[in-house]
Amino acid sequence: MMHDQAQQLRDRMLKKKNREEHKAKTLAIISGKGGVGKSNFALNFSIALKERQQRVLLFDLDIGMGNIDILIGKSASRNLVDLFEGNVSLKHILTKGPEALEYIAGGSGLAELFQLDEHRFHHFLAEFEAISKFYDFVIFDMGAGVTNDSLKFILAAEEAILVTTPEPTALTDGYAILKYIHQLQRNMNIYMLINRASDIQTGKETLNRFQRAGKQFLNKELYPLGILPDDPNVGKAVVSQVPFLQFNRKSSASQALLQMTDQYLDGSITINRFAENGFVDRLKRLISLQGKGAWK
Repeated sequence: MMHDQAQQLRDRMLKKKNREEHKAKTLAIISGKGGVGKSNFALNFSIALKERQQRVLLFDLDIGMGNIDILIGKSASRNLVDLFEGNVSLKHILTKGPEALEYIAGGSGLAELFQLDEHRFHHFLAEFEAISKFYDFVIFDMGAGVTNDSLKFILAAEEAILVTTPEPTALTDGYAILKYIHQLQRNMNIYMLINRASDIQTGKETLNRFQRAGKQFLNKELYPLGILPDDPNVGKAVVSQVPFLQFNRKSSASQALLQMTDQYLDGSITINRFAENGFVDRLKRLISLQGKGAWK
């Protein structure tokens, strides 16, 4: 009996140690312009990861344009604003979405997150560090384009997924954000997703052209995440406020998303893993650089 209790204690201690050492992978979902389906991808990709037994937390950081609630037809009772104004912890503002996906809504006052005083910002970092160890992925749905402040969140993430479409303006704006990020952090791991491709060939040509431009003009290696077709089921799902994976799982967009999720998880898409410390440490360093005038 004593031996069993001692073993149980050791098991609990080991579990606690592993949890404390665990760091979630952070992904920033970005785009050069709005209207390319970035938030819709972030939501459905998060659900696909969750279905594959991954522990996922989705952060809606699209300032002033938070779309996650709208896409799932739900209004979160609490959001990030409550973290600062109501002294509520992050774990108490988690909302359960489709497939029991946990997400944190941004709220109309989300801009305050990027204008915090030092005390409140470190409060956010401490809360994030405490909660992120319980997840395999923390996904940030960033706003279209970049601001000086939101850029820090993008650069602190381990990887980024750049969402664009074959539309010329979307490609131009996508390349602009790629160039800007690359100038500030050359080792940032960036995946490419072509959304709303009229056909696979068009999607592949767009992806290849973007990859060549990155390599030729920036000497930047981009990793192809995949192509999502221009599927009418996606628009119908948005109107119905249901993730398209649930609206029609057999649709071309759903099947393409599930395939790219499997390839992402099984390592089919080769990428150099981020060698630096975790998200919180990287974000602290970026804030420190700003304080010293090294960040403009």
